[in-house]
Amino acid sequence: MHRTEDVLATLSMIRQHKLDVRTVTMGIDLAPCASPDVAVLCDRIRARLIHYAGRLRVVCREVEARYGIPIVNRRIAVSPIGRVAAGQKSEGLLAVARTLDAVAAEVEVDLVGGFTALVQKGWTDSERRLIAALPEVLSTTQRVCSSVNVGTTAAGINMDAIAALGHVLKETAERTRDHDGFGCAKLVIFGNAPNDNPFMAGAFHGAGETDCVINIGVSGPGVVKAAVEDLVAHSPVKPTLGDIAEEIKSTAFRVTRVGELIGREVAARLGVAFGIVDLSLAPTPQIGDSVGEILQAMGVSRLGGPGSTAALALLNDAVKKGGSFASSSVGGLSGAFVAVSEDSALARAVEVGDLTLAKLEAMTAVCSVGLDMIAVPGDTDAETLSALIADEVAIGVINHKTTAVRVIPVPGKKAGDRAVFGGLFGEMDILPIHAAGGSAEFVRHGGRIPAPLSSLRN
Repeated sequence: MHRTEDVLATLSMIRQHKLDVRTVTMGIDLAPCASPDVAVLCDRIRARLIHYAGRLRVVCREVEARYGIPIVNRRIAVSPIGRVAAGQKSEGLLAVARTLDAVAAEVEVDLVGGFTALVQKGWTDSERRLIAALPEVLSTTQRVCSSVNVGTTAAGINMDAIAALGHVLKETAERTRDHDGFGCAKLVIFGNAPNDNPFMAGAFHGAGETDCVINIGVSGPGVVKAAVEDLVAHSPVKPTLGDIAEEIKSTAFRVTRVGELIGREVAARLGVAFGIVDLSLAPTPQIGDSVGEILQAMGVSRLGGPGSTAALALLNDAVKKGGSFASSSVGGLSGAFVAVSEDSALARAVEVGDLTLAKLEAMTAVCSVGLDMIAVPGDTDAETLSALIADEVAIGVINHKTTAVRVIPVPGKKAGDRAVFGGLFGEMDILPIHAAGGSAEFVRHGGRIPAPLSSLRN
């Protein structure tokens, strides 16, 4: 039985605090499409995507209308193209990317993810060609997103791939110079990538999944912020951090219930499986929809100062606890994103100098994803970018968690200049990289950093 106060609280979250379903992501297995003939491969991919996703837009609108809950984005995640298109030359991989882009437009989804290579232990010739093709793919398609998994706790870290990706970022940024290197915003470099993440740009339909599945990404920073502010303002005695954690848990519970309701309804109407709800709190550039503002509501007035990491750890853990109690189908990344350009409070903290790259790296040890949507000087050399990636992936690999890097070297701009990406991608001041240029020899060693020992964790 639903309690009246729970129903009213949920209505308030939707009407007053910007609660929405951030994304409905349809995962589609493309393994049956494989063919050595690129024309056949592309035809099969197009037919399969339209078969499953042709009604996705219509069904999402029906469910929105029934429940009055906005669904902001509709997306598709496909099997890693590095395996589906194995054996294809560069021209074939480009043809596949253009097919994905065209079909995504045809079925009216925002983005399609899965132009992906999983190279944590080694890479095939096809995956090497896919990574080499990324600058052209990301600069000449509108909706195609890519990810590369370069490390896992079980396999270690593929430094050859990371070294190559530093150059990929430089070339992609240069090809999209007129948009502040925006092409790099469509590429996520992972350690311990999950198979069922509904959030772009890192979504792909991983191993162990069914033919077609609906995964849900909820939003909710505005809802959690309002709950914390209300508790602090109206509690008869000053709430402890334990009280704040309990309030966040209760709020996360309601948010997750909403996400699962929408996901199961969409999946049922499409006749496909329901997958997971990703509990991640994903910010937008709008004021009031910021993870940083939640930390401020807790009492951390200067984001990036001492206490920021502890507050983020509290938030992340409370969201996971509340969400996992609400649903037995939790997956993806499930935590709090600190996507700097997409979060108005974090972007402002960078602007005034409170939030540095070093502090962001520390904060990523206790939250989802990692160095996300961060602009750096355009003259940063490829090896420094690779070293930045290696540092972040190492945090994930050693600590048995997902981490990732989505960094944009903005051509022609330096630290302190403004990078503007627009829309949900936001804008931010460009962050300096401390001691840049001093890691080239380390990166050029290549090879693989061995998997960590798990039996002596400390």
